[in-house]
Formats: sequence, structure tokens, C-alpha cells
Amino acid sequence: MANLKCSVENCSYNQSKYCCKGDIMVGGKHACCEDDTCCESFQQEGRDRYTSSLEHPSKTISIDCEASNCQYNRNYKCVADHVDIKGCGACDCRETACATFKER
Repeated sequence: MANLKCSVENCSYNQSKYCCKGDIMVGGKHACCEDDTCCESFQQEGRDRYTSSLEHPSKTISIDCEASNCQYNRNYKCVADHVDIKGCGACDCRETACATFKER
């Protein structure tokens, strides 16, 4: 599990830069840079489809990852110690990114 810091403040799972979802999926099967990735778990604040998995935000989280070109991807799991998700003002998951992505 990674320490996750999320700057996507308008995500309904975000509380004080920590995630309440419990686990997330990073997309980007053919990613060559961080902007080719996204947090597929993003849900824009105010949409009715969100139900928190946890009552409180968690500093550590399980991250599934499709970005097979990332050096932190091991069998579709992120093994980085710390992960930053960016996307200030995102309205869609494609406007988010894994800022920790490093190409192999």
C-alpha cells in the first residue's frame, strides 16, 4: 500500500488531500508520461453516485495500475512508497494524472 496524496480537491472521495475510497485504479495502458495516466476512480463532487467506502480519509491506500510502462507497476499493482494524484479542477477522470509515474 502506498501513501497517497491527492490534489484533486473536487473529487468526492477527497478529504483534506487524502482518499476515502479505500482503493483506486490508475489508468493509462499505453502511458509514456504522467499526463497519459488518470485516476479512473475519480468522481466529481456533487454527483449522486458516490458512496464513501470509509468514514475517514486514509493516508495509505491500495492502488491498482494499468500503466504497465511505469517502473512502479508490478503485476498491475503500484509498489511506490508515495503516490501523488494531480488534477486541480478536474471534471472528468481524464483530467487527472498520477504525478508519480516514471517510464521504465
